[in-house]
Amino acid sequence: RSGLTATAVSRARGMAPVVMLWLALCLSGTLAVDRGNFKTCDQSAFCKRQRALQPGQSPYRALLDTMELTHTKLTLQLINDNNKVRLLLELYRLQGNMTRVKINELKPLKPRYEVPDVLVQQPLTDLSLLSQDENGVVLSLGGEAQRVILSARPFRLDIMEGHELLMSLNSRGLLAFEHLRTLFSLFVILPSQPKADDKVEEEKDEEGMWEETFKSHTDTKPNGPSAVSLDFSLPGVEHVYGIPEHAETLKLKTTDGGDPYRLYNLDVFQYELFNPMALYGAVPVMLAHNAQRTTGIFWLNAAETWVDISSNTAGKTVFGKMLDYVQGSNETPQTDVRWISESGIIDVFIMLGPTPYDVFSQYASLTGTQAFPPLAGLAYHQCRWNYNDQEDVQAVDAGFDQHDIPYDFIWLDIEHTDGKRYFTWDPHKFATPKDMLQGLLEKKRKMVAIVDPHIKIDSEYKIHTEIRSQGFYIKNKDGGDYEGWCWPGNAGYPDFTKPEMRAWWASMFAYDQYEGSMENLYTWNDMNEPSVFNGPEVTMHKDAVHGPWEHRDVHNLYGFYVQAATAEGLIQRSGGVERPFVLTRAFFAGSQRYGAVWTGDNAAEWDHLKISIPMCLSLSLVGISLCGADVGGFFKTPNSELLVRWYQTGAYQPFFRAHAHLDTPRREPWLFGPDNTALIREAVRQRYALLPYWYQLFYHAHRTGHPVMRPLWVEYPQDAATFAMDDQFLLGRDLLVHPVTEEGARGVTAYLPGKGEVWFDVHTFQKHNGAQDLYIPVTMSSIPVFQRGGSIIPRKLRVRRSSACMEHDPYTLFVALSQRAEGELYLDDGHTFNFDTKGEFIHRKLSFSNNILSSSNLAPAAHLSTMSWIERILILGASKPSKVTLKTAGGQDSQLEFEFDASMSVLTIRKPGMNVGEDWSVVLK
Repeated sequence: RSGLTATAVSRARGMAPVVMLWLALCLSGTLAVDRGNFKTCDQSAFCKRQRALQPGQSPYRALLDTMELTHTKLTLQLINDNNKVRLLLELYRLQGNMTRVKINELKPLKPRYEVPDVLVQQPLTDLSLLSQDENGVVLSLGGEAQRVILSARPFRLDIMEGHELLMSLNSRGLLAFEHLRTLFSLFVILPSQPKADDKVEEEKDEEGMWEETFKSHTDTKPNGPSAVSLDFSLPGVEHVYGIPEHAETLKLKTTDGGDPYRLYNLDVFQYELFNPMALYGAVPVMLAHNAQRTTGIFWLNAAETWVDISSNTAGKTVFGKMLDYVQGSNETPQTDVRWISESGIIDVFIMLGPTPYDVFSQYASLTGTQAFPPLAGLAYHQCRWNYNDQEDVQAVDAGFDQHDIPYDFIWLDIEHTDGKRYFTWDPHKFATPKDMLQGLLEKKRKMVAIVDPHIKIDSEYKIHTEIRSQGFYIKNKDGGDYEGWCWPGNAGYPDFTKPEMRAWWASMFAYDQYEGSMENLYTWNDMNEPSVFNGPEVTMHKDAVHGPWEHRDVHNLYGFYVQAATAEGLIQRSGGVERPFVLTRAFFAGSQRYGAVWTGDNAAEWDHLKISIPMCLSLSLVGISLCGADVGGFFKTPNSELLVRWYQTGAYQPFFRAHAHLDTPRREPWLFGPDNTALIREAVRQRYALLPYWYQLFYHAHRTGHPVMRPLWVEYPQDAATFAMDDQFLLGRDLLVHPVTEEGARGVTAYLPGKGEVWFDVHTFQKHNGAQDLYIPVTMSSIPVFQRGGSIIPRKLRVRRSSACMEHDPYTLFVALSQRAEGELYLDDGHTFNFDTKGEFIHRKLSFSNNILSSSNLAPAAHLSTMSWIERILILGASKPSKVTLKTAGGQDSQLEFEFDASMSVLTIRKPGMNVGEDWSVVLK
């Protein structure tokens, strides 16, 4: 919520007058991003400095006589022949077809920052030497004849499989490592004195190395220049993805002639589309794909980072050109990628696939999987800045019932607090929050309240006084508490990098600490980039201090830590029993472990609706599956067509929340006339009917790291037609969604993948062949969705006012035939960790083969009793049977009623009646 219009500011109760005046002057009169508030590469001294380096002969060489090799790790020194500074290279082979490369100074003046807390494990495995000579060494990476060739002069790493070059590091000579030094040294301080005949080049003191000014802000840079950089070459690759968050197409563009993609968490007001500018979150993970292989690069660095992408054949290494000659090719495409970070070390994980799912599993093994949300978190959320008071909340809640539209969560933004003091309630507008929450609880509904990480400086405010007394605030460069402007006026910023601070923050969510909270109150962390209205680029000064580290070292981790501490607080308040739900705006690698992410402050424009698809797909590829965009757009006012189309799109995206800015007219679903209300109701009801499938997908995402919302190329990795496609997507393997995102559309063209496959329209049950572009006429009620032939999807068609009200309702199975069909059905209590800690869940395999539909147990050790049963089975693409027989375990055979629609080849079996937890089979004869 960076909705800093003058009107919004004037309504921000409790804000200091000087802050209000400053915001009004700075931000009124414009509804587009002010690019002048944010740096380009040329305005970022380290980026400009590093980008000025041109590809060529690297000054670094490997000192092979320093090599040490254990069964899991190689270490050796690198030397820069220009300045004689030595680096330490560490190379590890990790389980699951990964390689880790770390480069640090051999003897830095002080320790350099290495990112903690993001990795969940580092599964080492054996590394062995294949050969060695004066030119380098060759190491085995295990099966498939994989090896890494380390060349000594110049230093370079080439990763091979057989005769195929998979990836090269420093092949363009762009490894750069700005060693720590003192401001007054005329020459480089060497870790060991050079020999008499060694020539040491004097290093230039370039502008911005020791101090840098942007607009009115000066960064003092007490540690001087400390940037790191490394290039990667990907032969045979034309398509790269990932490195969110950017408002960009799924396939990343080349950055030649423009700025690199920037990773630096920022509160960007009215962000532009199709732009490499930084946004709210940063996941430094890139995937590369061609028809033969998928690979990934995970650059573990939390400082400001820029990523250059170029695509060429001319820029290939001699080694790459030689391989082309040997392999009989002279025009193999190649993508070159360069990572540049302001500080820290080089710590990179190379994920070698070879399949997309292998890369997902590899990354998940490093950073963890998507948190398994409570079922209600996958339902519909109603939000705006702000619902005015308890009566307003009650009226909106009643409006959903009156118009027969289900919802699970209603949200409160910053105005619900007492003067922007988080963990409090406005004493007049929300005087009895427990009464309000109890009213929702009785309807089996929930609430989310915002808790931001900027803390109002007020000696009467308990949260502030405790943080200050315990020394938990971030410090400024002079050692005092760092203060900046945000919604409360003057604010302090807790140092979430401290484990003690995170533990204290978590304890504040206890029911006896967070006054007015109940078990159905959950949390939203906004503004956690962190947002500092009067800071450089609307964020924190880089020379602020977190213990021994500068903010520049840890910046992109801040939001990660805020969400982690909040999620832990929600878990602790229930004694470790209940799953949390926490939404964050800022994020980093590993944030998937703690909850949901949304795409921030979008606008009510058709292009923003369209961009929500590639933005969430990009997040999905790097582990964050629980992603969504503000339905209807946060800024501006959608017309009824755009609003309806956004509901129809959002209903098929993982996190489904409507949200709106303070200055926009109210837009509850029933305020646009009965026809539009009916269209929105139908979209929301489709979401609720499909909740069993959504829940099953998120269970798998939690167990495996596989994404829920998928680009088509993930399932069809050899189909080049899918590689850049981002106007449609898959949910799991079995649902293809092509939302209508064009104004006034009368038809859309969907690509149905898979030669020899079939797809069924989920609304009409019409059958279509795969590997074709299908034109679909659309009306305002159309949501083009197709079920893959060969799949079985469970739904609950008795839609009620919330997901919890549907807990014991029966299921309908949709069996889409392609000779055979398979699917699953997963359920648990929907909200606790008992599925994990006590094995309380049901996981069934559903299969159709040889005219028998059966259910078998995928988890015999698990246990759960349920009242839910199968009330209907629809078999699409069926032939008419003469009879249908139900066989249950230990029971008698029984004949079932059925209907057959010959025109659509749909067989409907009514009320078979078996419990979903039982073994059974239905036989068609």
